[in-house]
Amino acid sequence: MWRTLLMFVIGVFVSSLTHPVRAASPVDDANTQSEEGHLEWRELPSLPNELGVAGPFVGVQEVGPNVSVLVVAGGANFPRPVWENGKQWTDKVHVLVRTGDEFAWHHGGQLPRPIAYGAAVSTSEGVVCIGGCDADHVSQEVFLLRWNGTTTEVVQYPPLPAPCAYAQAVVLGQTIYLLGGQSDLSLASATQSVWSLDLAQKTNPGEFQWKVLDNFPGVSRAYQMLVIQGDGYRDCLYMIGGRRESEGKTEFLRDVWKYNPVDRTWTQRRDAPREMMAGTAIGFGHSHILVLGAADAVNFDRVDELRDDHPGFPKEAFAYHTITDQWTSQGPTPLCQVTTIPVNWQGEIVIASGEVRPRVRTPALFAIIPRTGNKSFGAVNYTVLFGYLAATVGVGFYFARRNNDTDRYFRGGQSIPWWAAGCSIFATMLSSLTYTGIPAKAYAQDWVYAVGNFMIPFVAVLAAAIALPFYRRIDATSAYEYLERRFNRATRLFGSLSFTLFHVFRMGVVMSLTGLALAVATPLSPAQSVLLMGVLSMIYCTMGGIEAVIWSDTIQTVVLLGGAIVAVVVLLMGIDGGWEGMVLLAGESDKFHLANWHWDPTNQQVALWVIIVGSIAQNLSTYSADQAVVQRYMTTPDERLAARAIWTNALLTIPATLLFFGIGTALFAFYHSHPERLDLTIATDQVFPLFIAREMPIGIAGLLVAGIFAAAQSTVSTSMNSTATTIVTDFLRPLGCCRTEDGYLRAARVATLLLGVLGTALGLVFISPSITSLFDEFIKVVGLFMGVLGGLFLLGIFSRRANGEGALLGALTGTAVMFSLWKFTPIQGYLYTASGVTTCIIVGYFASLFFPTKAESIEGLTIDMIGDSKIGHSVPAELSNNGSSSGTT
Repeated sequence: MWRTLLMFVIGVFVSSLTHPVRAASPVDDANTQSEEGHLEWRELPSLPNELGVAGPFVGVQEVGPNVSVLVVAGGANFPRPVWENGKQWTDKVHVLVRTGDEFAWHHGGQLPRPIAYGAAVSTSEGVVCIGGCDADHVSQEVFLLRWNGTTTEVVQYPPLPAPCAYAQAVVLGQTIYLLGGQSDLSLASATQSVWSLDLAQKTNPGEFQWKVLDNFPGVSRAYQMLVIQGDGYRDCLYMIGGRRESEGKTEFLRDVWKYNPVDRTWTQRRDAPREMMAGTAIGFGHSHILVLGAADAVNFDRVDELRDDHPGFPKEAFAYHTITDQWTSQGPTPLCQVTTIPVNWQGEIVIASGEVRPRVRTPALFAIIPRTGNKSFGAVNYTVLFGYLAATVGVGFYFARRNNDTDRYFRGGQSIPWWAAGCSIFATMLSSLTYTGIPAKAYAQDWVYAVGNFMIPFVAVLAAAIALPFYRRIDATSAYEYLERRFNRATRLFGSLSFTLFHVFRMGVVMSLTGLALAVATPLSPAQSVLLMGVLSMIYCTMGGIEAVIWSDTIQTVVLLGGAIVAVVVLLMGIDGGWEGMVLLAGESDKFHLANWHWDPTNQQVALWVIIVGSIAQNLSTYSADQAVVQRYMTTPDERLAARAIWTNALLTIPATLLFFGIGTALFAFYHSHPERLDLTIATDQVFPLFIAREMPIGIAGLLVAGIFAAAQSTVSTSMNSTATTIVTDFLRPLGCCRTEDGYLRAARVATLLLGVLGTALGLVFISPSITSLFDEFIKVVGLFMGVLGGLFLLGIFSRRANGEGALLGALTGTAVMFSLWKFTPIQGYLYTASGVTTCIIVGYFASLFFPTKAESIEGLTIDMIGDSKIGHSVPAELSNNGSSSGTT
């Protein structure tokens, strides 16, 4: 079996060398590429109207499995010769049906009347068309266009508060926002209006009306661009450019404004590189806005003079990054199509028809997608990476021959040095989610989450003084043995099952999100990375047991911190102004912000009290009831050395927090200095791996990628071993499933291997580039599965009245509360654990009053709060394992 697994690892290595994986574009047959930029253009079937149209309603609708449609309705054009004919409006609806990779145009009926220059948004039900105008008047009509398979149906929506044309709209969640535009046919009527329509109120006629919001700041305008994009915290509206009439003259604009729909505030951002009007702007990825074309003031006053000699609008694309507030050129474009609405159609940006120069339209349709560059990982980096991976396998082989019983396999024979156990706790808690997620969080936001890590030394005091003595004195192999002794067998099984589910899902989350990160830094695909992590962890963890895990974690701690320190040095060397430049820029951008002073538990800018309460609850649950940590308590020779292990981890946490949050701030400063080096295709959580892949020296990149692998493997291997421990100790051994110690050892290895297979399979299933913050997702997973375990432990040690029936009822209620918070409320994930712990304790205590107390003695299993200064009692001999490795009760 081991030979087969090793051959798989070698196969992945060879495959990555001979068939490097390109991050990808579904548009591999692009017939036009930007040589200087980063965009691929592919021409789609042209609009059936050979003249093309300006100002059409454009949107997409998903109509069935593998079938989607692009709707292009209305618009205006000039019959040829364009300088001898007047403008004409159309009411025709064209529908491009996409079935897989096949495209076909269909006649989609007619609009209620010829109209153009309105706004449109795509919804799940169809395309909402808003306002617009014809030659005589401006409309305030709003309607839904819905393709039924043969034609489009028109459904009337509430009219606008006033007529409006040449505006733009976006939909955020279930709310449509419409900004600016003209109230009549004159540019002098341009407004500062902001209107919204809540689509969730469609069944409530009294509420399903447009709401008039406060005007936007700056000058009134029409022909502006409006985009939805994330800013590191939430999705916001970005308004770019436009034009207005000032003192009888047309003024082209380049200012940029951000609107926060939560607190309804406006912030001015960096101006665009030039005037931009009537352009095609759209959000792409997590934090980029692409402007694929826009008219400017050049030649605006010479239209009648140039006529057919007009060169057209500027053929250059731009990208704006919402986090660093920087603009970059994306190179030349084949056409500049303005006065049309870009849409995201199945992962591609589509521009349909539009105006290419005064009076001239085009029937052309283009699908555009940003592409990413390929950079070879290199032989030296591969040598460093696979040298490290080989070393971890070697550790497993070394310790395999020492495991002759389950005590050695699960507790290392209680002979592990305290400093190694401490490093193992540290490496387990500092997963790859920390290694990539925390820098990404600081890069996109600030240092608010650092406060949570600063709570760990405080919790370490309680862990060393309260939790550690209980587990050492009952000589536990599984943390959940305590729950049976204090309450009953059902409570123990509930705790063990909750822990098992948490760590199986944790393995899947860690490997999938790490795989996505590594896809940027190496030629490995996310799936290949997941398989590589999973298989290697299975080899050394299944063979070597807890000793292999701890000593691998110790090596990984050095690799983790050493690689991170090197990264900081390289980052500072690339920032304008170095250390001083970074500090100055980060200060001006409020990147060192530590506390949000509000009481809203749903706000995306997490309140200080939420961080403190949430992190204390999470760490209390982890250090008191997480088998992965508690198991380390039992690997050292005595209680005093186990306490040192806890403090080793706690003290390492502080510099590590400063280091990884510092990396995030330095990444922000680096890409602010070099915005052109950002890849449009990456997710926010991939920014550190992107830096590693493209900016780190040869060899050092291999070390840092090894660090990411190390962080993931330390978490995965710990989950495998500790979960196998609970399965054997809490389920198999009490049932007497194996007759001999050798049988239990074989069962432990099989359980470890099967858990690794299951976790790896979930990792492959969970791969999703749509996740915006792996740090936030992991916080939710921790809360949902670990919340009540800490509550059960605290209920048991602090209350002598609590009993098994009440505790189990409290745990079930706490689980239901946490699930409800996740499913039905916008409450911050940081509060899930605190809610679960609190609910478990309160409900568990009061429910216990209705059940008889436990007949057996609970001496030594609680803290005597009255008249006894000791933490815990001595454990009676009949309640101790007396050094037994079995963990039976």
